[in-house]
Amino acid sequence: MVDFLNKLPDAECLGFCHRVVDGLCGRELPCRSDYSDTWALHEWLELLNSLTHLFQLAVGNNISDKEVMARLSSIRSGHAEAVLSVLRARQTEIRHALLDRTNSISSATLQDFEWQLKLALASDKISSLHTPLLSLSLDVREKGALRPTTIEMSREELNTLISSLEAANKVVLQLK
Repeated sequence: MVDFLNKLPDAECLGFCHRVVDGLCGRELPCRSDYSDTWALHEWLELLNSLTHLFQLAVGNNISDKEVMARLSSIRSGHAEAVLSVLRARQTEIRHALLDRTNSISSATLQDFEWQLKLALASDKISSLHTPLLSLSLDVREKGALRPTTIEMSREELNTLISSLEAANKVVLQLK
């Protein structure tokens, strides 16, 4: 319900939209108490959710300015231009925030996955097993640092990994 944005004075719209993007990017959201005279609680929550969703959708799906403006047709043109200008100015930052969320979800899925450690076998022993193994190399982000990890897995373990990643992907798509 971005039309609740019409209740905001023109001079405050740009700053408000920047604060919504700040919240999307993991910083401080606009403070409810600053706007309690403008919106009721349910309006406030719907507006924050709608704007956040619009920013995520526009950046995540590379929506054109024309389509963004069509989605903002229910608000005053000055407010729509403010939303669009914030979107243009902060597009890279929003994209990084969306990618960080995706990486966090993927990392959590990989950390929850139970890995079996295998003893390394000499190359002459591997050929006698007749069991195909996949060697998977990953760069895992832990506390901001990338750590290379290599894992050998059987066909069954690979299928389990693929299922886990598909489930994580569904969660990411639901967040968009």
